[in-house]
Amino acid sequence: MPLQQQRPTGKGANQEAVRRHNLGTLLGHVHRDGDVSRADLTTRMGLNRSTIAALVGELERLGVVAQAAPRGDRQGAGRPSLHVRPGERQVCVIAVELRVESVELARVGLGGEVLGRASSPVASGATPEVVADQVARTASELLVDVPDDALLVGIGVGMPGIVSTEDGRIHYAPNLSWTDVAFSDLLQERVGGQVPVVIGNDANLGVLAEHARGVARGMSDVVYLSGDVGVGGGLITRGRSLLGTVGYAGEVGHMRISSEGRRCRCGNRGCWETEIGAVAVADALGTPSHDIAHLVSLLEEVRTPSLPLREVGYKLGVGITNLINIFDPQVVILGGLLSALYPAVRPDVDAEVRQGTLDSADRRTEVLLPGLGRDSVLVGAGELAFTAMMADPLLVVAEAERALQRVRVATTA
Repeated sequence: MPLQQQRPTGKGANQEAVRRHNLGTLLGHVHRDGDVSRADLTTRMGLNRSTIAALVGELERLGVVAQAAPRGDRQGAGRPSLHVRPGERQVCVIAVELRVESVELARVGLGGEVLGRASSPVASGATPEVVADQVARTASELLVDVPDDALLVGIGVGMPGIVSTEDGRIHYAPNLSWTDVAFSDLLQERVGGQVPVVIGNDANLGVLAEHARGVARGMSDVVYLSGDVGVGGGLITRGRSLLGTVGYAGEVGHMRISSEGRRCRCGNRGCWETEIGAVAVADALGTPSHDIAHLVSLLEEVRTPSLPLREVGYKLGVGITNLINIFDPQVVILGGLLSALYPAVRPDVDAEVRQGTLDSADRRTEVLLPGLGRDSVLVGAGELAFTAMMADPLLVVAEAERALQRVRVATTA
């Protein structure tokens, strides 16, 4: 649906708000598509050509977009519409995915281009302060080779736990043994307070990324499962994220499927993540190692699953069936370790889903692997960090310019 320009009321403040909104909307289209014609922007935004030209010109003067003739062969008669792409100036964010056993970072530019990556292990029992130190140190390494005029506009963090939508605090991350942690504040302190830090639940960011850039692009109802040690769910219904009152929605790993099952770190028994997570998979494979990379390698070698592994597959199917019956999605996407587990036990999962879903003969829900592979959460963290930029590029660029100037003054003092 095209985004319509709001009708001005005659007040300068309202007209300025409309202009800033339209600048952000246009930049959002360029960011998502990487290359879009001015004619397409006119249609998508419901604005006239001269207004689009003015908006593009303003963003071009900031250096965040550039205009060029379309790539490839020219089609049709007449003058071709110019295309709008990310500009030459590097505008980037740092995306962070905090896993139970490692921290993954990427420097991401407008258009979603990954400009650099880094990874390091996280020690068992590491405190939030230690992890914040580690993230800040690794982020600084990713910024060593950026151009002098590059703008860092945000840091986005995805992590496995309950993140409040009200204040961004990590209320509970059982697999990290963290409770009530203001991790964004800890990280911002370590980067000198120069760059805004935003944080989100890993599964919520995974579904955001797959919806924007992955296998669920264009869909309106999506369930994404992030599954390594624990299992979390990211939900999109009717095109909007479903977060719950304070951010607890999607904690599907704590859906109880067995009253006499394994003890979960949350204190209950039989939580879904205890039956299909890394520990359960390792036990079914007969290995003492819970290392995710090791488990992925073993699962990729499976040709005929053992009975214990088939049992894990059955329980994966039980949980997916519950989610389909509750949310009626177009697709359920299996991320993390689950993306390696599913191919190994696909027949058992699919059989349970067919048997357990309501009106299964008419169902069109697909179970799919992520289009972004293991990067779904990391890409989502980057999208989260760019959110403010897409809302008001003028404000965010101005703040980033001031931060860059302060850094220059500090380094020359």
